[in-house]
Amino acid sequence: MGYKTMDANEAVSRVSYKFTEIAGIYPITPASPMAEKVDVLASMGEINFWGNKVKVIEMESEKGAIATVHGALQAGVLATTYTASQGLLLMIPNIYKCVGELLPVVFHVSARAIATRSLSIFGDHQDIYAVRQTGIAMLCAHSVQEVMDLAPVAHLSAIEASYPFVSFFDGFRTSHEIQKIETWDYDELASLVDKDAVERFRKNALNPHTNALTRGGAENDDIYFQGREAQNAHFDKVISVVEKYMDKISALTGRHYAPFTYYGAENATDVIIAMGSVTETAKEVVDALTAKGKKVGLVKVHLYRPFSAKHLVSVLPATVKRIAVLDRTKEMGATGEPLYLDVVAALKQMNRNQITVIGGRYGLSSKDTQPKHIKSVFDFMKSKNAHTDFTVGINDDVTFKSIPV
Repeated sequence: MGYKTMDANEAVSRVSYKFTEIAGIYPITPASPMAEKVDVLASMGEINFWGNKVKVIEMESEKGAIATVHGALQAGVLATTYTASQGLLLMIPNIYKCVGELLPVVFHVSARAIATRSLSIFGDHQDIYAVRQTGIAMLCAHSVQEVMDLAPVAHLSAIEASYPFVSFFDGFRTSHEIQKIETWDYDELASLVDKDAVERFRKNALNPHTNALTRGGAENDDIYFQGREAQNAHFDKVISVVEKYMDKISALTGRHYAPFTYYGAENATDVIIAMGSVTETAKEVVDALTAKGKKVGLVKVHLYRPFSAKHLVSVLPATVKRIAVLDRTKEMGATGEPLYLDVVAALKQMNRNQITVIGGRYGLSSKDTQPKHIKSVFDFMKSKNAHTDFTVGINDDVTFKSIPV
């Protein structure tokens, strides 16, 4: 390993190139540099782990890009795409197909706001939350270094588990942040690839001459339900595969990765749960508060789907009394934002009912979330009027949901 200065988009392009044979692309802010840099590497004669240059195919839209990727996968070719925001939404029908057909594709997403009452090109998690219902596995990196470390986990896990992955990080806040990071020795990464799984994928390709089979047919009510449930056994293995590769990456880098990681006091009573670049800020606040004897902590979410209640509870200190879940999205009409609802359900399933959980929103459209805002969340969750559906980082003088800073 060595050290280089780069942003997260470049980190993704360098890693994903090695695992990719065809890249189906269409430019969209802020994910365009990922695909552009892959194209540059191909033009320079860079080879992937199979000794070939990546074939980069730019289509007329994100629908065309994912159609190209989907077709390549059906032909036994490892394919990747890069997108964000409305571009990811246009891929939803094919994401459902990739999940149902158990195809090892990786979507690298520079997570971005969705156009609602207005367009915004800046970052939040509205787009990735909008595809969680497809059943695709979802892996989150929180910094440029974590993007370099976890992008291989997405590809390695997709190949071995034969399952599609969204590998995402914050648009602009992480995608364009330039840091000096530790980079891979690609021989080390190549040694982790499950060659037997790659061979199984190749042999399962649609080929009327050597492997005549039917895939993606039409079924009625007599068997459709049963077929969907039959895939449970396959899906249930995804968590253990991801955990295995996180362990391998942790051993190689010396940086600890797991579906959920805990940072803070061992006897914490108050904990924030979040994912994305905000956790870098939260860590600084936790350091400052624990230095003053405060019992606080942070849970970083890396594997958002499948959401493992067992793994979440395993990292929570037994002393925790209060949790604030921070979501970088707004889901109008819901009883709470997605990560908050997942945490509430997980604690219920694991009989940690004594913990009070509140949920709030922050950072839409890359709204700045500073240490003082994180400190205010720790203060708010201990206050008498603590409630779900709060906002932090803005002054809501219309509906009065913002908390004091």
